[in-house]
Amino acid sequence: MTSVTDKITNRIKYKNRGWVFTPRDFLDVGSRGTVDQVLFRLVKQGMIRRLDRGVYDYPKQHVTLGTLSPNPDGLARALAGGDRVFPSGAVAANTLGLSTQVPAKSFYVTNSTVRSRFIAGQTIKLKRARVALLDNVHDKTNFVLQALSYLGKTNMDDQIIQRCARVLSDRDMLDLNKAINHIPGWMADTLHKIQQAKYG
Repeated sequence: MTSVTDKITNRIKYKNRGWVFTPRDFLDVGSRGTVDQVLFRLVKQGMIRRLDRGVYDYPKQHVTLGTLSPNPDGLARALAGGDRVFPSGAVAANTLGLSTQVPAKSFYVTNSTVRSRFIAGQTIKLKRARVALLDNVHDKTNFVLQALSYLGKTNMDDQIIQRCARVLSDRDMLDLNKAINHIPGWMADTLHKIQQAKYG
């Protein structure tokens, strides 16, 4: 039990404060029952916080404000249960500077099951991605694809093409080329236009 406790405690500290996790994140070091017991003790000791059934965090502390609320991105990853999860296309488009519209209600996209859960005072919603999230690519690639999907074919003007060409690195472009065969035709055409704008 002691070795499992040490491994779990060390992993939590390694991840740093603000990490949201579930027992699933430790099943490589002990059985579910053992992991649950260790997490229960760590909650009692005040090291970690139980946010909801099966969801915990290593809370951030503020000198004035005290214990801070968990990050919604972390809650979404925990709710996704190991599946890939990203901010919605609207959030992605705004973050990349492709849209000035700030979404009133944000949600997250995943390839997995649609679900919604109220955790730690926040409603976290997961919806199916319009364009499937890709494995074996950097996160920014999926971020860009979700943004383009949200904006839609009719909004692909020169301004967006040029903006993408400026913010995407050479590595990003290589990853996006891997996505060509997994996205709608109009998005593939858009990626070709971005590539042409970037490299001539």
